[in-house]
Amino acid sequence: MLSYQHGYHAGNLADLHKHAALAVLLAALTAKDRPLSYLESHAGRGLYDLAAPEALKTGEAAEGVEAALARVALPDDHPWVRAVRATRAAQGPTAYPGSPAIAQALLRPGDRLHLMELHPREHAALRRTMRGAGVQIHRRDGYEGLPALLPPTPRRGIAVIDPSYEIKDEYARAAGLVLDVHRKWPEGTLLLWYPLLEAGLHRDPLNILDAAGLPGLWREEVRFAGSRLRLLGSGLVCVNLPYGAEAALKATSAALFGAI
Repeated sequence: MLSYQHGYHAGNLADLHKHAALAVLLAALTAKDRPLSYLESHAGRGLYDLAAPEALKTGEAAEGVEAALARVALPDDHPWVRAVRATRAAQGPTAYPGSPAIAQALLRPGDRLHLMELHPREHAALRRTMRGAGVQIHRRDGYEGLPALLPPTPRRGIAVIDPSYEIKDEYARAAGLVLDVHRKWPEGTLLLWYPLLEAGLHRDPLNILDAAGLPGLWREEVRFAGSRLRLLGSGLVCVNLPYGAEAALKATSAALFGAI
């Protein structure tokens, strides 16, 4: 389960979907002055170079984030655009922020980040990338580590669950992690990403979440028609959706992917 490296897929359509949504959620949460905790169970390396051999080998970013930026799908003041531009101003024109770097770009000095990554090479890269006050990096399994850190200080905040889905039961494990995290941190906003594959392995675990009576539950799936990706599309589930975020999420996905 340590074979997956996101550098081959950084900036693809799935990244575009989840990162744009994450940016919207962070903008909604930071609208209030109270400090936040940001936690991520499978953080990856945090920052990617879309001109690196891995990214160029697949070319997935060209139909994802690069196409969206080129056609100005989102306005300049959209939080995802702001995060990408801030990253490129600091790291160069081919840099792309993963979710930890998007969070760091949009959060404030008093906020705290807890990032978990088990893969040794990705963890080492994450430590080089994600520096600064308020950032804690953990080399541990996110399924164990995320619940162990709850409730965080500050108690207000968001947890992102984005595993690699390398094995068939990972959909069930990810859904179970959502329930476990919510039980230990009922006020936290939770964001789960999952891939849509031909086998439909997401259906039963996601039906369990739908039936669990979770507060502020929001779910969205987008399809990648005509894409080179093996994925049919991308799905997101949010628990405790921040007030006012649903309209912004809907507008964002409509601008990026058309009618859903």
